[in-house]
Amino acid sequence: MERKQPNYKLIYSDIISIKCPGKKEECRPILNKEVISILDVIRLNLIIFGIRDKETQIFNQKHRSYDEKTIIEILDYQVKNNLNNTQLANHFKLSRNTVTKWRKHFKNRHLHSIQG
Repeated sequence: MERKQPNYKLIYSDIISIKCPGKKEECRPILNKEVISILDVIRLNLIIFGIRDKETQIFNQKHRSYDEKTIIEILDYQVKNNLNNTQLANHFKLSRNTVTKWRKHFKNRHLHSIQG
């Protein structure tokens, strides 16, 4: 059975309206998308809440999960920007082992060829 995603548009629209209406314009391009990806959710969180202290940031990173579409989007970002695994891991605050595991698992599942 397919897991249903939360309605991120509604959730973040409500958060912006109630907590920080001044950030509405900055968030509008993401909220106007037909489908909001997990990476979009991360971007919205950064816009709305900013970067918290280091301890909170580490805790939040440990509890993130990525769906297949998002992983492929991240791996495509690597190819488009000609990044090695370390650079990609640093950019998205992932471990290098995670990136390596994803590359092995998804090497035949996305459109762009992954550079070695």
